Amino acid sequence: MHLTQSLELYPDTKVTQALFKCVKNAAELKQKAVEGKINGALINPTMLVSPFQVLVAANKAFHLHSIGNMKTRSLNSEIIFNLSPTNSISDAFKRFGISDRDDSALVVVVHGKDNELQAVSDIMAMVDGQQLPVDEVSSLSDLEKIRKLYKVTPQEETCGTLLDAVVCRMAIKDVM
Repeated sequence: MHLTQSLELYPDTKVTQALFKCVKNAAELKQKAVEGKINGALINPTMLVSPFQVLVAANKAFHLHSIGNMKTRSLNSEIIFNLSPTNSISDAFKRFGISDRDDSALVVVVHGKDNELQAVSDIMAMVDGQQLPVDEVSSLSDLEKIRKLYKVTPQEETCGTLLDAVVCRMAIKDVM
């Protein structure tokens, strides 16, 4: 049900994603994350098109972490920040972090060796909700909000996918 992938530039580092719907304890999870009791990023899946989008954000966050050039205070907050098309950290958390009233969540954990999967299982056990296969994240997506946030035009979607447009906006935000 969860998805674990290695980072291409850092093959010893893995990113595990787990998707949940019907989450009843989003406020509690958010509080635990703020307190540092959850070593993972808690993301609002309604703003995601694909698990690949999260992998791109995690890859960029880990790279910035490894060279000491993050814009936020932690690797997990850097993942959330890198999902955003803007350079506003607070805006990224409002749009991509989970809120107290959310009923779905994507848990993202960056870890090393496979034996660290226990930490992933511990975090997943904290979520009071129904786990879904991560590939079903698009079933929770709010495509109109995503198009509006990333400023994707219908014309642009004729020559590429929405995911292409989103990942391009994520990648170029540091250049603009």
